[in-house]
Amino acid sequence: MVLMTIGTQRVLVGADPLTLSEVVAVARHGAAVELAPAALARLAQVRRHIDELAHSERPVYGVSTGFGALALRHIPPERRTDLQRSLIRSHAAGAGTPVEAEVVRAMMLLRLRTLMSGHTGVRPGTAQALAGLLDSGLIPVVPEYGSLGCSGDLAPLAAVALALMGEGSVLGPEGEYPIAQALTDCGLTPITLAEKEGLALTNGTDGMLGMLALAIADLHRLFDFADLTAAMSVEAQLGTDRVFAADLQQLRPHPGQATAAANMRAALAGSEIMASHRGDDCPRVQDAYSLRCAPQVHGAARDTLAHAETVAERELSSAIDNPVVLADGRVESNGNFHGAPVGYVLDFLAIAVADVASIAERRTDRMLDVNRSHGLPAFLAADPGVDSGYMIAQYTQAGVVSELKRCAAPASVDSIPSSAMQEDHVSMGWAAARKLRRAVDGLTTVLAIELLTAARALDFRAPLRPAPVTGAARDLVRERVPGPGPDRHLAPDIAAVTELIRSGAINHLLDQGVSNS
Repeated sequence: MVLMTIGTQRVLVGADPLTLSEVVAVARHGAAVELAPAALARLAQVRRHIDELAHSERPVYGVSTGFGALALRHIPPERRTDLQRSLIRSHAAGAGTPVEAEVVRAMMLLRLRTLMSGHTGVRPGTAQALAGLLDSGLIPVVPEYGSLGCSGDLAPLAAVALALMGEGSVLGPEGEYPIAQALTDCGLTPITLAEKEGLALTNGTDGMLGMLALAIADLHRLFDFADLTAAMSVEAQLGTDRVFAADLQQLRPHPGQATAAANMRAALAGSEIMASHRGDDCPRVQDAYSLRCAPQVHGAARDTLAHAETVAERELSSAIDNPVVLADGRVESNGNFHGAPVGYVLDFLAIAVADVASIAERRTDRMLDVNRSHGLPAFLAADPGVDSGYMIAQYTQAGVVSELKRCAAPASVDSIPSSAMQEDHVSMGWAAARKLRRAVDGLTTVLAIELLTAARALDFRAPLRPAPVTGAARDLVRERVPGPGPDRHLAPDIAAVTELIRSGAINHLLDQGVSNS
């Protein structure tokens, strides 16, 4: 029973870092994995050292002792298989709705890469078993709640480890299925964990890092798209593009701001609507901040994204486990599993997302207000009074923006002690990642409504023609949603444009405009 179609692309997993694009390819697009032979050989070498420690008199955390607050308990050799099995069963204590398949696949891939680093002490067969599970397309059920983001994403990773043991369940098109039969159907065999392997499979920040990698990919696309919808709104409201000039942007040399302004200039180039009010007789001196300051807000969000990407790339170069096996053979406890570095940037991105959505909602509202829209009909209705136009679409935008402001409240400033005060400061990075995913979805909806609104406003500026880029964006919308006319069921239109944004088709228009400018 294979539940996901695995793509033809293969990603090599060894001791070298993965790239963000490789994480997205495996997690979202079903790319398969291939284990590097040299790294597998290194695993075998390191494992021999762990086996020696397992038979020594000296207690080693995770090898011959209990876990967490029970680390002082020495476990006799004949009970250590029970120890590993009990660790996974007890730690797979999550609750709530299962997380998305792409999150589970990202988490599995990132844990696999850490296993292949040679610093965890697992057997080669354990890494191969995880790779086999990943390539099978089976999606272990990972409940949403259970990680505090310290000692890693324990409960989510334990749910995956439980599947390797042949316990738990996987997600299918009709719900959950027992994992044991699913493994058999895919030609996989459950594994029995040896010393240290339970910790190695659970002690990482792979869940929150996987969600960060996916959000980075989405936000690169959405922040570029926000530049396009902002340009359409400026054009539709007879705003000026002079404020986006390169020499003005250079006075404040933030790289993200420069990129946003360049995108907006490219989108507006060749617009008859812009040319119609460019003369000295135009009475407007300055546009509202939501129009004039779009590059500054979008640019700050883009620079925040660049910082988050830097942190993510460092994490992709990391080997997170506790304890770790060092190059000289030492097995040392450490605190690298703490999720603060990832949690902070997840929260930081949620703030940026909320602000980009907030300024987009303000631009939308201006197009609907007859007192501020410079000649557009009230609410862009075909027959204002009889028709309400996009009045309530802006309500939806406002509701989503309000939710995004709540998502912007940082999770990483919270901490709650656990494990009998042994784990007395936690990162809440998993929670930060979950709310960022909601925020990314919300921003997509907000920008879809701005796109719908700006496209209709440009229609009302006829016979003046919009710029080639903004006009092409309007035309793509029109392939899915009719132009001005009597009110129609609006929710399907919003959903159709949301899917258009997710497809990335409109972003290609902006890319072409920038390359031609």
